[in-house]
Amino acid sequence: MQGIENKVVVITGGSSGLGAETARHLVWAGAKVVLGARRLDRLQALAEELGLGAESIVQTDVVHLDQVQALVARAIESHGRIDVMLNNAGVMPLSPLEMLRVDEWSQTIDVNIKGVLHGIAAALPHMKAQKSGQIINVSSVAGHIVSAGGAVYSASKFAVRAISEGVRKELKPYNIRSTILSPGAVDTDLPASTKAEGMTQAMQAFYARNAIPASSFARCALFAMSQPEDVDINEILFRPTRQEF
Repeated sequence: MQGIENKVVVITGGSSGLGAETARHLVWAGAKVVLGARRLDRLQALAEELGLGAESIVQTDVVHLDQVQALVARAIESHGRIDVMLNNAGVMPLSPLEMLRVDEWSQTIDVNIKGVLHGIAAALPHMKAQKSGQIINVSSVAGHIVSAGGAVYSASKFAVRAISEGVRKELKPYNIRSTILSPGAVDTDLPASTKAEGMTQAMQAFYARNAIPASSFARCALFAMSQPEDVDINEILFRPTRQEF
């Protein structure tokens, strides 16, 4: 796509799924990517696949602000700027509230909400100094609709949308754009984070029936990134055609 070549894009959760597929599309389009994820072995394998050097990957757990700051710092050191921060890392441990899987609630809040805030905190000082940049946060169809068993996950994704709207309104003086990507069922390993009895089987069956390839997400991400600076794509909500809710 036009407008992608030579853009510096930092991606959290970049070792697999949506992050990895977006990285592939970006590299093919001529962008410079810096990828962070917890699983260093997967990052290394992806870097080798894409012909990226060791400077393009940083082991990163978004729960820790200093690790996300180190990821962004790598982009600045390697390329002198950051054009896009894609806050993609996420978990989806669905369960009915009555199961009281409190540790999973905390994990969801730490990764899905705090992780996004940490990405913003890491990228924002550089984007303010540049007076340019784009923050892309990943919400979900579940950020628009609450289903039984998904209350905490939906709460985290509603929060991502609220944070993103705050970015949009507050950062106008710095020419920083804000985009929310809200996918439905996309074929990744995200459903594997659902461990609750009954929910695991239901999610596997739902994704088997409905999921579309991760390339669908990548194309939406690149569309948002490819726009000229005076165009701010604020949200893309998309689903498999056959997905009802």
